[in-house]
Amino acid sequence: MSEAAAPAGKERIDPRLLIGFLAMVVGMFMAILDIQIVAASLSEIQAGLAASADEIVWVQNAYLISEVIMIPLSGYVSRALGMRWTFVISAGGFTLASLACAFAQNMGQMIVLRVIQGFIGGAMIPTVFAAAYTVMPRSRLASTTVMIGLVATLAPTIGPTLGGWLTESFSWHWLFLVNVVPGLAVTVIVWAFIDVDKPQLDLIRTIDILGLVLMAAFLGCLDFVLEDGSRNDWFADEAIRYCAVIAAVAGIGFFWRALTSKNPIVDLRAFSDRNFATGCVFSFVLGIALYGLVYLQPQFLGRVRGLNSMQIGAVMIVTGASQFISAPIVGSISRKVDPRVLLCIGFSCLAVSNFLLSDLNGDWDYNEFFFPQVLRGIGYMFTIIPANVLALGTLPPERMKNASGLYNLMRNLGGAFGLAGISTVLDHRFALHWARIGEAVNPTRPEVQGMLSTLTDRYAAIPGVDSSAAAAKTLGQIVYRQATVMTFMDVFWMMAWVSSAAIIVVLLARKPRQAPAPGGGH
Repeated sequence: MSEAAAPAGKERIDPRLLIGFLAMVVGMFMAILDIQIVAASLSEIQAGLAASADEIVWVQNAYLISEVIMIPLSGYVSRALGMRWTFVISAGGFTLASLACAFAQNMGQMIVLRVIQGFIGGAMIPTVFAAAYTVMPRSRLASTTVMIGLVATLAPTIGPTLGGWLTESFSWHWLFLVNVVPGLAVTVIVWAFIDVDKPQLDLIRTIDILGLVLMAAFLGCLDFVLEDGSRNDWFADEAIRYCAVIAAVAGIGFFWRALTSKNPIVDLRAFSDRNFATGCVFSFVLGIALYGLVYLQPQFLGRVRGLNSMQIGAVMIVTGASQFISAPIVGSISRKVDPRVLLCIGFSCLAVSNFLLSDLNGDWDYNEFFFPQVLRGIGYMFTIIPANVLALGTLPPERMKNASGLYNLMRNLGGAFGLAGISTVLDHRFALHWARIGEAVNPTRPEVQGMLSTLTDRYAAIPGVDSSAAAAKTLGQIVYRQATVMTFMDVFWMMAWVSSAAIIVVLLARKPRQAPAPGGGH
């Protein structure tokens, strides 16, 4: 038995294991980062690959859908191949796929390569969570949880900013080339330093093929519906309708297979543990808050304030900085305080942050966003660290690999559901505010006539400009801007209530008891 499998009370950790685990954390960071790193640079990739507006969204969708399928499957793969081989294949395949993405010649190649990158790389994320609770000494659990919690929330936060900087400073190809050197290093280090369990190769021979196909169809179609639904008017689109039906039928079949098969592709029994189930709810809500707010604030800064990706990054960096600063504080507190109390604090911070943002106006910039972002960064850390402990910290080691996949899946699904809901609300509330403000901006009203007259006189001094048309256009832009601001206010208000509702779920959780000591992951 390696020193990784030593009793929980043993303070010393094998330096080789520590180096290997840190390399695994870097790999997880890359896998999560690649979800959002392309978000700010889709237009540049579109121009480089001569893609249409409908095609370019698949640079992100292909990665997300394939990753969502792999994450729950990773538990089975990790048991079959062992943690070492699973991570090495995942990191190495992810790195090679990243290199190939950088040299893609057309959208067809890019989509296929992003599917490979997301599917193979998706195994890194839950494997790190499982390693933290099965092979790391119990005395290091608090610091380990802080580390992976920080990575899991920081990567999507800085993804668009880093992606925008790479694209503006070099080219869009570097969105993928940036993975190559650290990816190779991670692959080699994990191969050399991690050897904590033995493969169970007989699981490969007895794999439930039908369960695997049903799971892939269920999660893949569900994610497609959520990603493209709001963009294509939901069930008015034929592809969305067909995929929704497939997801529903395959979902029923998958759950039936998972509950009746002797060797299910995903073991759902972990949900019988009350704390794991409630921890997954928190992970789902955190996914909504994490991915939703990473999407919302840059949208506001770009559409209303007109900032570029670098300027948006300068505003958004406050959230990342507050996460860095608060992470060790939360880690220290978590050793002494009931995680349910920390969850209440975390979701309260997220709720207050969003309530403050719901009072924004079109002139908000760095200073106005500063304090809400500080609260958001603190809220992320006060939420994810105790949620990890609550969901995974009390499970026996033999159930950890499978449970880790389910737990991480819930965060990704929360992000998918959250973005779908946010996009739909943005569209509907903008249409409502546009109509209401448009009714108020009636040309027969004296106030409107006075504004048009002032604008017309201003443009009349500019040679070659149709002053009446320019005045009407400017008034329309004012209406559009105000309707957009009011729409974002509504969505931030909605996000505040989602975070507040999560506090109620905390009451359903039990105070966690000490889990059995790690046993080497066998």
